Amino acid sequence: MKMENPIFSLLLISLLSIFFTKTIADIVTLNVLNFGAKPDGKTDSTNAFLTAWAAACDSSKPATIFVPQGKYLVKQAHFKGKCKNRAITFQIDGTFIAPSDYNVIGNSKNWLLFQGVDGVSIHGGILDGQGNDLWACKASGKNCPSGATTLGFSNSNNIAITGLTSLNSQMFHIVFNGCKNVKLQAVKGLASGKSPNTDGIHIQLSSDISILNSKISTGDDCISIGPGTTNLWIQNMACGPGHGISIGSLGKDFQEAGVQNVTVKSVTFKNTQNGVRIKTWGRPSTGFVKNVIFQHATMINVQNPIVIDQNYCPYNKNCPGQVSGVTISDVTYQDIHGSSATRVAMKFDCSKRNPCRGIKLEDVDLTYQNQPAAQASCANAAGTTSGVIQPTSCL
Repeated sequence: MKMENPIFSLLLISLLSIFFTKTIADIVTLNVLNFGAKPDGKTDSTNAFLTAWAAACDSSKPATIFVPQGKYLVKQAHFKGKCKNRAITFQIDGTFIAPSDYNVIGNSKNWLLFQGVDGVSIHGGILDGQGNDLWACKASGKNCPSGATTLGFSNSNNIAITGLTSLNSQMFHIVFNGCKNVKLQAVKGLASGKSPNTDGIHIQLSSDISILNSKISTGDDCISIGPGTTNLWIQNMACGPGHGISIGSLGKDFQEAGVQNVTVKSVTFKNTQNGVRIKTWGRPSTGFVKNVIFQHATMINVQNPIVIDQNYCPYNKNCPGQVSGVTISDVTYQDIHGSSATRVAMKFDCSKRNPCRGIKLEDVDLTYQNQPAAQASCANAAGTTSGVIQPTSCL
């Protein structure tokens, strides 16, 4: 047996020690407690978080902002770029709590906003928007603030969010506007099924977005897909209660960017208002929807499992007598199965001026009250079918 050279072993250990020490030293860790944050849920820790952000943003090395266990009261916080480094991580073991008085942030549009950042990651944590009192105010018909989005990203790139939970948002839970290269995994958005405008994740004017292995239970859309969204991948989702996954509403403005290259795969919808929906205003627009695939979806007691509505006109204002200018083409529904809570399980209500084209139905099996008595409804829609189609296609 050949004897190991002890000098070589000591040299190797020494080199490895230097390497790992240097790697750790190259990452700046900023504990928010050292900046004055108090984990008691009562002391305003906003400035502590903003100061920690400023230090991370100004660091020439990758930086981790560490949030230990506990509850941290945070008012409106605006995390701005451009930063010196493109690797800032929030490691959140605790909970952010919004002020209990909804008026404090209710007119701020955003509670926690990242703007113009590049290379930000968020791991873990709970964001509690404490929206219950604002929802009650809105339900009472009183004059209330519109509410704040819990977590917003604007004009930002290379964002990663893993294991984050958003609770009881005043309005939208998470919004991406003008962003590129975003990945969300194991994210939860949780609120009452009666909470208004609490969309789980909203995306607009953004590209190269993936949402994986997540759960949304709210009073509005699980995921809403706005104008200018391209290259969106959604997979392994649980949705419900809520309004389903919606492309739209689109066509609110005449000049509007289109939506294209969207994949929604392996989603379970339970007790939702809609399953997979495309919704456009019934008025002129330059917008469009194309190259969309809804694949491997399970519907459990869903009111409208498959729906295209191009005559959206809330309160009959600014659109009666007009037709949608949004063109919808090349939309595939593949392996959609389960139960509809209404008789019409599949509805394509498309524009008279711009009929839907290229709709593909492949292996769609939807029942009504556990009976094969579900129906399909079509207006101004054309396409093809293959495999088992239930209800019988009306294309």
